[in-house]
Amino acid sequence: MSFPPRFLEELRTRISLTEVVGRKVKLVRKGREYWACCPFHNEKSPSFSVSDEKGFYHCFGCGAHGDVIGFAMRAQGLPFPEAVERLAAEAGMEVPKASPEEREQAKREASLYEVMELACKHFEGHLSAPQGREALAYLKGRGLSDETIARFRLGFAPEDRNELKVALLGETITKEMLIEAGLLIQPEDGGREPYGRFRGRVMFPITDKRGRVVAFGGRIMGAGEPKYLNSPETPLFHKGRQLYALAQAREGARATGRLIAVEGYMDVIALHQAGLDQAVAPLGTALTEAQIEEMWRLAPEPILCFDGDTAGQRAAGRALERALPLLKPGLSLRFATLPPGEDPDTLVQKQGAPGLEAVLGQAQSLLERLWITETMAAPADTPERRAALEKRLEDQVRRIQDTQVQYYYRSDIKNRLRDLFFQARPKQARFTKGREPVAGVPRNVPMLPPSAPQPKLESLLLSCLINHPDLIDATAEPLGHLSFSDPGLDRLRQEALNLLAQMPGLDSETLKHHLDAHGFGEAVASLLRTTLARFAGADAPQDDARKGMLHTLGRLRRPHIVQAILEAERRLGDEVSQEALDALTALRDELSRIDDIDDDDA
Repeated sequence: MSFPPRFLEELRTRISLTEVVGRKVKLVRKGREYWACCPFHNEKSPSFSVSDEKGFYHCFGCGAHGDVIGFAMRAQGLPFPEAVERLAAEAGMEVPKASPEEREQAKREASLYEVMELACKHFEGHLSAPQGREALAYLKGRGLSDETIARFRLGFAPEDRNELKVALLGETITKEMLIEAGLLIQPEDGGREPYGRFRGRVMFPITDKRGRVVAFGGRIMGAGEPKYLNSPETPLFHKGRQLYALAQAREGARATGRLIAVEGYMDVIALHQAGLDQAVAPLGTALTEAQIEEMWRLAPEPILCFDGDTAGQRAAGRALERALPLLKPGLSLRFATLPPGEDPDTLVQKQGAPGLEAVLGQAQSLLERLWITETMAAPADTPERRAALEKRLEDQVRRIQDTQVQYYYRSDIKNRLRDLFFQARPKQARFTKGREPVAGVPRNVPMLPPSAPQPKLESLLLSCLINHPDLIDATAEPLGHLSFSDPGLDRLRQEALNLLAQMPGLDSETLKHHLDAHGFGEAVASLLRTTLARFAGADAPQDDARKGMLHTLGRLRRPHIVQAILEAERRLGDEVSQEALDALTALRDELSRIDDIDDDDA
């Protein structure tokens, strides 16, 4: 049984290789890859490498090598069709029936790749010929070297309407194929001969992530519209899913962990020539959801470096809107703004790579960009306008589908709004005698520094969460705000919170299984072995576990609350407002509740 190539490629994209392999062997992350002892031969030290980015596993001991389908076949002893069907079911994909028409389409696509390759070579040849002299001078004038021109396979399409058709037609290439590949245009009346789509243009080949030519972009020489012309949608080319220069940027992105998205072909090429070989660009459209997902496979926080003009910033805003619902733990975008009148190409020509690196170093987080966009959209100088700002931000945050990321966005924005509105309130009564307390505000909290970290309490809290994960609903917010003093426990805390946010309803055993698959098996086992408190044990009654967990959270949070009270009092010493007084009262109430629990235990 055969499957359409496009279906198999989509399946490999949707299924995480590390997740599939992690069910068979324990993976340990080292850098950007995972390692384990090979499941296909006996060994004592790990030589089995797995990479989601590269899409394959490889054993340096026995030579086993393959993709996620190949691993499922070998590890489970499945034939190819059954392995595909099982993985497709896991990915929620319907397995297509390979009809004669689909098989014919696959053959046709294979032929179209050959057509596009021949066309690319044809355009390359014209660039170095006499008729391409003006186009070559243009590229040289833009500062491109011979090596860069060759690397990006730049070319030239002569003005002649029939030149490409005459050159490529033969026994194996038909007019229909050239039309389907987007190289020829068939007049709508159907009576006239098809003619070349690209004429009198510098040609920029567009490749897929495997480096195969699938389309072209052409820049006109001299006057005329459009200035840039792209291939139409074809069986090989879907402009909303592909990125210019992705194949050339993969190695640089893997080496640096960084990906830079710019607006145009020349911007990409100029950055690569300057040594910033992690640059890609969308293809004449706003950045799409599919392109954002594609970039995340190479870098967790791609930097959008669009032009500083109105159009460029509008494109950045559209990218932010499309990215918000897709955000996941560790996956976001950053935004770098170029100086007025500059684009990446011109800035690199004037200041070299250091000039652009300085801009990239000032890139804003997506949250920061969202905050600036909304706060600059309208004044917030009245209660109604402040309410409107808060509503706009809340509406945006609700679009984030990942509950944990949404929680942290809402929490951060709440703090920003509090600070913004506090500063915006009119000045009221101030202290009159140094640090005298304000009337009606008792200072009954001791001036104590935060207590030392308490790893034992942290261990109890984490043990209770792992043994009773259903308590996450009551403790997610304070747990998310804590930062454990033990780095190992803190990493385990973050991973457990991530898993419980992504997969609500996990029971204890399933949570432990996932933690083990993510490399935390030994840490969990060690943690649970050393847990002595009964409320944190797996057999503790649910009510005892809940009370014990809330008590432990309170004891851990107490130093932070005391510090917050001291800070609130310091701010009241500078300026008094009802909002600040209410916040101080709320903090003192929380401290009292914690101390009441401690007194009851005593």
